[in-house]
Amino acid sequence: MPQLKGEIAILGAGAMGLGIAQLFAQKNVSVILYDKFQNILEDALGKIYAQMNELVKQGFITEESIEGVLQNIKTTEDLEEVKNSWLVIEAIPEILELKQELLSQLETICDSTVIFASNTSGLPINMLAEKLEHPERFIGTHFFMPAQVVPLVEVIRNDKTSEQVSNKVMDFFKEIDKKPVLLKKDIPGFIGNRIQHAMAREAISLLEQGIASAEEIDTVVRWSIGVRMLFTGPLEQRDLNGLDVHHHIASYLYKDLENRTEPADLLAKKVANSELGIKTGKGFYEWDENQQKNISQEKNTKMLQLIHWVNQLEK
Repeated sequence: MPQLKGEIAILGAGAMGLGIAQLFAQKNVSVILYDKFQNILEDALGKIYAQMNELVKQGFITEESIEGVLQNIKTTEDLEEVKNSWLVIEAIPEILELKQELLSQLETICDSTVIFASNTSGLPINMLAEKLEHPERFIGTHFFMPAQVVPLVEVIRNDKTSEQVSNKVMDFFKEIDKKPVLLKKDIPGFIGNRIQHAMAREAISLLEQGIASAEEIDTVVRWSIGVRMLFTGPLEQRDLNGLDVHHHIASYLYKDLENRTEPADLLAKKVANSELGIKTGKGFYEWDENQQKNISQEKNTKMLQLIHWVNQLEK
C-alpha cells in the first residue's frame, strides 16, 4: 500500500501526540514523532503498541499489521529532523508562549512550503500565528482525545491562512477517513469545546443545586441526548422538533439556565482539594485503582465498536 502524501511530523509525544501519530501510522502515513525526552518517546511507543494489541483483541486489526504500523513511526529528539515533512503538527502543552516559541523555531528549520499546524483545544489560532513570518502556512487542527478513535477534526484558519493550505489539510484528513470541519472564524474553544462546556456548566450547576446525583445527571444525558446525537445534531434536532416549539420553550427556559461567567464554586472547591477526577481517584465520582488503570481503554474500545457500527449503518 503506498504511503499517503509523504512524511508528517508530530511534535510532542504526550497523550495527544502519540494518538495522532498512531492514527496516521494506521493509515499508512509516514510519521516522525519528536520529543525532547527519550523516555517520553519510549513510553509513547509502548502505549501505541499496547493500544494496537487491544485492537487485535477486538478484531479491528490483525496481529501482523502491528509491525507495519510501528514501522511507519520514527522517533527523534532532534527537531532538525522534521524539516523534510510536508506537514508539522505541534501537540505540546497548552501554553501560548511555548507554542509560539516552537513555531518560530520551526520557521528557522523548515522552508516556507511546509505547513505548520497546532493541535490546541482552544488557544486562538490568530494569537499562535502572531510571531510567524509566514502565517499564511499556519492552521489549527483540533483533534479530540483519543485522536486515534474520535473521527472529528476541527480545522481552524487564522486570518492569513491561505486557501491552498486549508484545502490541502482538509483534503488530507478526508483521504485518511477523518471527518474534518473547517471553521470560518477563529473563536475561543472552537465548536466542540464551546458546546461541551456549555453542557458541562449546566450539568455542574444541577449537581451543585442538589437536583440529582452526578450519576443520575449523566444517565439522563447518556440515554436521551447522547444516543440521539449519534444520528442528529442539535440544529437538525430543532428542525425535527419544530422551530416554533423550540422558540416557545426557549422563551421561558433560557432565563433559568446557568449563565455564570466563572467556574462553579463546586468545581473550584474540588480542584482546590485535588479532587481532579480519575488522575487522583476522586472527582465527581470515586475511582478505584482498577478503574484508574483500565477504564479509559475500555471506553475507547466501546467507542471504536460503536463508530464501526454507525459507519456500517451509513454505508
